[in-house]
Amino acid sequence: MFFYGHPQNRFWKVIASVFSDKEPDTVPEKKAFLRVHHVALWDVIGSCDIEGSSDSSIDNVIVNDISKILKTADIQGIFVNGKTAEKYYKRYIEQEIGIKAVCLPSTSPANAAWSVEKLVLNWGKTIGSIFMDSGGRG
Repeated sequence: MFFYGHPQNRFWKVIASVFSDKEPDTVPEKKAFLRVHHVALWDVIGSCDIEGSSDSSIDNVIVNDISKILKTADIQGIFVNGKTAEKYYKRYIEQEIGIKAVCLPSTSPANAAWSVEKLVLNWGKTIGSIFMDSGGRG
């Protein structure tokens, strides 16, 4: 298993387009893509109880520790993929580390109101503005 492994999730298609790169297929390709583009992926929720794939049923949340990443990497911005991630980031992480996250529209297929093209435009504009403001290399 690796981040956004479900074939219907549009994450890899969107992020590849944002970085004007080929969409990675395999886990090694995805890891290489992340390294080349200086992107760290991290899940807010380490474990929880959930019924099926219903975000509204999430209960008994245990969050992942982000402090190791923040101590060892030059993080230019924190982005969350959708409102559910934003909700749990704000609830469990933001105050502890003192860094606000920028919420990007979800790449989940359940977010059908957002086409891949619309996601790419929004993600690219949002991510680009953060990197330009902070002097990051993107």
